[in-house]
Amino acid sequence: MTDMVKRKASEAETALSQQFMQARDALPGNTAVAELRKDAFGRFDAAGLPTRRVEAWHYTDLRSFMGTALPAAAAPDNAALDVAREALAALPQPACRIVLVDGVYQPALSAVDASPQVSVTALDDALAGADAQLVRDLTGDGCGAGDAALDLNAALMGGGAVVDIAAGANIEAPLEIVSVATRRNDAAIFARSLVRAGSRAAATIVERHILRGDAALQANNALVIRTGDEADIAHIWVAEGQGDRQLHIHSLLATIGDKAKFSSFGLLDTGAFARRQIFARFDGAGASLDLSGLALVRDRDHRDTTLVVEHVHPNCKSSEYFKQIVDGAGTGVFQGRISVSREAQKTDGAMKSQTILLSDDAAMYNKPELEIFADDVACGHGATCGSLDPDQLFYAMARGLPRPQAEALLLEAFGEDAIDRVANEQVREELTGRLRHWLAGRTA
Repeated sequence: MTDMVKRKASEAETALSQQFMQARDALPGNTAVAELRKDAFGRFDAAGLPTRRVEAWHYTDLRSFMGTALPAAAAPDNAALDVAREALAALPQPACRIVLVDGVYQPALSAVDASPQVSVTALDDALAGADAQLVRDLTGDGCGAGDAALDLNAALMGGGAVVDIAAGANIEAPLEIVSVATRRNDAAIFARSLVRAGSRAAATIVERHILRGDAALQANNALVIRTGDEADIAHIWVAEGQGDRQLHIHSLLATIGDKAKFSSFGLLDTGAFARRQIFARFDGAGASLDLSGLALVRDRDHRDTTLVVEHVHPNCKSSEYFKQIVDGAGTGVFQGRISVSREAQKTDGAMKSQTILLSDDAAMYNKPELEIFADDVACGHGATCGSLDPDQLFYAMARGLPRPQAEALLLEAFGEDAIDRVANEQVREELTGRLRHWLAGRTA
């Protein structure tokens, strides 16, 4: 009976529908892309913003969080570019940097000439001549199918870049994708970027999201990474900038080729509402995947890490290792599912989530899952949640440390255990510095 009752659209859903109808003819892309957008919005319109009734969003009720839908961000003007230049000046200059301002690729602010094995195209330009292969690549060839937030991004995507790393390329310095949200006016950003790494390519990709200004922001961004056969790609996601009026959903879609290696680490330490969702699929045998992250939560902030790993080929290995520190009245969420198809024999999968709660008002929701249809696998999962070890705390204080410093020492060691999975030393040191800065805020 209830299935026959039409769902009443919320204010935000109504606004999003109007926004799509008004913008669809002006959105970039040829006929194939227009059809992709139409299908994606049709799925979103039928499902609506996710609520607690959607299992993958059970602990993050987006419909409740998103009371209204903000208008799409305007194309960046000179003032926005000045804000971006100031933000970039505070960063070390890498050999290769791709800059997006309010979602739009900015060649003049980017630095790609030093890396001849890396080519970059603005997403809007790529969409104008998109063929069937590009459409498949942009959608992760079906990765994350059925996720309403991802469908909304696909329907409204604008800005972003297409990055191609040549086969056999060995990019030693990190390749940075920097997205600066200037927040001069209340706005929404729906950027999607694509990285295609050729066979036997090796690179470290650092994805930075920098927030400036103080206006409200709704960012629903996606990054698609195709790892070619025998390639070795490491990805790190970090965000910078605070604000109570920001909602950030980031989707990573990763496909992993034959005998390839792919890793991704995410640091969630900023913003009132942040969800990082990862959809990863093995597209070849003998490949490996390492997903990890650290979430730092305080005040009334909400941080959600959700991932789905699909094993559909034999002899592949996946490891998922996530840690959370939750203080104040903050809420942390970890959901992970490893799915092993009947064809994926000899799969090795391990998933672990560990959380430290620092106050009686802090909350953490863990939901690790295994879905196994093969009979020759080694898979396991586990989750722990508790306070600091009183014995370790007593020992540190017995050595003369005041309680706040003793707690910070133990928490730093806890967080560094996750950060140590990042291979690049320069990036690892930066992440450790971010952890120490966050901990210093507790004792200030």
